[in-house]
Amino acid sequence: MTDPVPEATVVRLDDHRATRTDTTTPLPLDKTTTPTEPSEEAAGVDVVDLPGNPLADWLTVPDTPVLPVWARSVKSLRGNAAALGRLAWWHFRYHGVRTPKYLLKTVLLAARGFYRAVKGLWPTLSAQEQSATVKALRAQSKLRPEDIDLAARHQAAYAERTRSRKWRFGLAAIGVAAAATGIMLADPLLQAAIAGAVTIPLAHLGRGEETRLLDQASPPIRVDMSAQQLNDALRAAGLLKNGGGKDEKDLPRVSCTMGPVRDGRGWSVIFDMPRGGGKTASDVLAKREVIAQELGVDEIQVIMSRVRAVNGGNAGRVSMWVSDDDPYLGTPNPSPLEKAEKFSIWEPVPFGQDARGTRISVPVMWQSMFFGGLPRRGKTFSQRLLTAAGLLDAYVRHYVADGKGGADWMPMKAVAHRLVMGAEDDAITALKAMLAELLAEMERRFALLRDLPPSVCPEGKLTPEIMVKYNLPVIFLTIDELQEYFTAMDREDREQVINDLCRIARRGPASGMVSNYASQRPDADSVPTKLREIITIRYSTQVVDRASSDMVLGKGKAAQGADASVLSEEHMGVGVLVTGPASYVTVRADYLDGPAFATLCRQGRALREAAGQLTGDAAGDVTAAADAAGVSVAPIVSDVLEVMRHSPRMFTPDLLAALVNIDEDTYGDFNAEALASALEAAGVKRTSKQVKISGSNGAGYQRRDIEAAVPAEILLSAGR
Repeated sequence: MTDPVPEATVVRLDDHRATRTDTTTPLPLDKTTTPTEPSEEAAGVDVVDLPGNPLADWLTVPDTPVLPVWARSVKSLRGNAAALGRLAWWHFRYHGVRTPKYLLKTVLLAARGFYRAVKGLWPTLSAQEQSATVKALRAQSKLRPEDIDLAARHQAAYAERTRSRKWRFGLAAIGVAAAATGIMLADPLLQAAIAGAVTIPLAHLGRGEETRLLDQASPPIRVDMSAQQLNDALRAAGLLKNGGGKDEKDLPRVSCTMGPVRDGRGWSVIFDMPRGGGKTASDVLAKREVIAQELGVDEIQVIMSRVRAVNGGNAGRVSMWVSDDDPYLGTPNPSPLEKAEKFSIWEPVPFGQDARGTRISVPVMWQSMFFGGLPRRGKTFSQRLLTAAGLLDAYVRHYVADGKGGADWMPMKAVAHRLVMGAEDDAITALKAMLAELLAEMERRFALLRDLPPSVCPEGKLTPEIMVKYNLPVIFLTIDELQEYFTAMDREDREQVINDLCRIARRGPASGMVSNYASQRPDADSVPTKLREIITIRYSTQVVDRASSDMVLGKGKAAQGADASVLSEEHMGVGVLVTGPASYVTVRADYLDGPAFATLCRQGRALREAAGQLTGDAAGDVTAAADAAGVSVAPIVSDVLEVMRHSPRMFTPDLLAALVNIDEDTYGDFNAEALASALEAAGVKRTSKQVKISGSNGAGYQRRDIEAAVPAEILLSAGR
């Protein structure tokens, strides 16, 4: 039972303030509480920091880390150990090739040392200093004769002692000569040891203050960097205030929490912007090009990022790495997938390496991807890396559409549940049907997941256990050259396809659908904004300007530092990867060429056949079945069947154009007569030379005539 609530009363604040006579009435004190000793129960107050505690200063734990930066993780220790090994190997090679030079230099220094030793001993052996003294005394006429006689007697006595030294020295020289003769007849190893024992002291005696036996073995540093240079660069970029005639010591400067220090093939530094200047880490990132110019490098060599609070940073802390040269050039890195036997799509996919050689992996589950950039910059090769990972997982079902209809995605016919090639009318119809099938499958999956108990499906999403138990493989939707489809469609079809793609990208991930889109021209006409904006992971190869970069990577990303327009024509397969609102990195994508991709497709087909997951178009593909059975099918037959995948019949001009799109080198000079001759030589027998399509008659081919040229056992295995 609760106490009754008293009736509310209205208090006029002005009247209440007027009745107050003392606004500093002290609080009542008890025996345990004083004004200078707040209660230890006060939230968030450390007893050490209480006012008046004389021990607070030296009991406070310092903020200095216990371990240096390079020793705070196993990964860092391994990286530094590897760097030490590389440095030792470099020194070994550097000095190894100069060994003959060092030997010759040692002999010359030993000869100089021998000369210095003889020169230093000879005056002692010959008493030259005594002769010089007597001559000096005789030259002075004021000296008494007895003084000169005394000096002469001293010289005679010294000469007598020196004469015996010369005899001993001569005997020693004879002994040395005899020893040398004996050494010449001794074991070679003993000769080398004695030669070293004699030569090294003489070489040490022969060297001068400026003489170095070994060459300066410092790896070449192409870029130099100091704290002063960093401050000057930031000041020139307008990020630090100028002095206005003040002394340089009074100018605002950044506070370097680490470095600048050598880090691999460049310089690394972490610094804080000074307070009171009104500049943040984001302002520094936006001035990347100016900072690079002031440091004397290209902006591609300057890698900058904010240090967030989770890593001990703040709004003004910047991590910067300046490479000695362009870190994205050189031999491409082969993809680890090329040698893998299996791969789980639930794991991050190996994608490439950043400027420092750190492995970059992309998680694809629950994500949607978009790839953009100029033609022939490696966009499709990069996009294929993520699809290739799904090939090595038998529980991944591929849906693929290629608006260009070229050879890049043709090997997927061995694996893809649905494969749409080209952007002709029949291909567009097939694309719409494929998207409708995906939407229906998505709703079916959500209905199934909703009915599962929370103990089985706690988050309402697909899990690896549910995937296997209920036969719900991950669906990987790959669409390349989106702009080809959108430009070939009428307005109504275009809007419908865009809405379908948006629904799949927005709702599909929870049901196990992964979207992987790509386009050459990511503008509002070719790829609508409402589709691009719901994509979670974006990758852009070189583009023409910052506006185009923002179209692919997101609005304002170039100002944050994620700018693909700084890439050049030489950066094949290099792009900017954005994985979140504040996460981006420039990546050199792994290299997986066409033949290697085709091998993975055949490997993926074998995995699916073994797991009972080969479905759809791949299960009924004639040429893929022939490849799997090791049966040879004429290339012309295989290519024509691929072109007519979505069409039961085709006019000859359309068939020729599609063949040229697949392989221009082979079919570029083909005409109707050459095509008919090649097919006839491959065993194709036409039941009719005329076909009827949409009410129009013309010369053409029927797909069933082409399939008849394939061995019967292959047709049977393909379900035809």
